[in-house]
Amino acid sequence: MESGSSSSKDSLSYTKEDVNKTIVTEFILMAFSSLQHLQILLFAAILLAYIICVTGNIFIIALVSAVPLLHTPMYYFICTFAVLEIMFVSDTVPNLLANLISGNKKISLLGCFTQMYAFNGLGITECYLLAVMAFDRNLAINNPLHYSTIMSKVLYIELAVAPWIVGFTISFMTTIFTARLKYCGPNKLDHFVCDLAPLQKLACSNPFISRVVTLLAAILATVIPFIIIIAFYIHIINTISKIKSSEGKQKAFSTCSSHLIVASLYYGTAIIVYVRPNGSQYDKFLALMYTVITPLLNPFIYTLRNKDVKSAVRKSRLFKRVLGSYPI
Repeated sequence: MESGSSSSKDSLSYTKEDVNKTIVTEFILMAFSSLQHLQILLFAAILLAYIICVTGNIFIIALVSAVPLLHTPMYYFICTFAVLEIMFVSDTVPNLLANLISGNKKISLLGCFTQMYAFNGLGITECYLLAVMAFDRNLAINNPLHYSTIMSKVLYIELAVAPWIVGFTISFMTTIFTARLKYCGPNKLDHFVCDLAPLQKLACSNPFISRVVTLLAAILATVIPFIIIIAFYIHIINTISKIKSSEGKQKAFSTCSSHLIVASLYYGTAIIVYVRPNGSQYDKFLALMYTVITPLLNPFIYTLRNKDVKSAVRKSRLFKRVLGSYPI
């Protein structure tokens, strides 16, 4: 009897220990489950935003490629930005749409960290590409006579490639430190995408080092390029203020106003989310802003506010056939 009792206790002790050491093999993305009555409405709105965003950015890529007038460094960067935006929204939105419309909210461990690596890598790339675009505008306005000489084809290709290298290098570091944490408890993420803070909250091991790395990465990824952009625009505004004619001022500012609006929209939410690595319950709503809303607006900002683009559309035979006689 004692032997049976002892065996029973050992078995019970083993079961508890085994439960405590259970390794999570998948996560559940809760997304907007709390807004159950709005799931269909959210699905329709986000799907429409996704279609418009992808279509708008494809339009920009096609227009820049087709019209020689737009074969300049500025539009090369805008074209690169459009490609980046399509990849950025496609990393998260299709999965979010599936989450909203179906009952399956699961994502594998590997799938989760792969999505997180791509999501953060593309996001950081966007931050640095916006800084590169600010440098381009600063050079064009402050050194117009030497712009074409300095901004050679080799240089603007290097400047377009560099943000991708920086972005995915920083993302690799944060992904590795977060993936090394042990996940053995709850597996429900209060988010629609696998991201750093929600995953760190679920870790069974101490996430202190991972959070420190995340904070340092956030400073490198958002704060530093944001400061660079601010510095360039202070220089730009100072130069524009010295132009005597109001027409000259308007023309100079019109070349960079679109970029300034896009940068403000993107950084406004990204800095709030990532400079606070512990996260909050509102992060997924803020993330929805820069993963869906801002990419939706960008094609309109870069086309409707840009005289060169509107002129190119009018002159392009290809787009005349597509748009017919509709005024732009």
